[in-house]
Amino acid sequence: MKFDKFEDMLVWQKSKDLSKKIYKEFENAKDWGFKDQIQRAAVSIMNNIAEGFERKSHQEFKHFLFIAKGSCGETRSMLHLAFDLGKIDFEQGKNLIKQCEEISRMLSGLAKTL
Repeated sequence: MKFDKFEDMLVWQKSKDLSKKIYKEFENAKDWGFKDQIQRAAVSIMNNIAEGFERKSHQEFKHFLFIAKGSCGETRSMLHLAFDLGKIDFEQGKNLIKQCEEISRMLSGLAKTL
């Protein structure tokens, strides 16, 4: 698997899509601390993929993929809390959690290939 730029990677594209959905879902949230935390966690996924890719070292890239995977878990955890606190609709929350799970699997798979 060879990519010339991180923007060509499906996992980065899906992470960017997740970040946009998280921003849109919580754009009117009044709980600024919660909103900031979940948005930062989601953006961290795509940014760590990009940063690791740009390091041009398989070892460093793998390290950043695991950081991205951790941020994916944090995002998923925050989504569960959002649902429990009534900050997000059940169906939307379920879909976003599924998207996080898919990205996490993709990150694991990519790390294994390195």
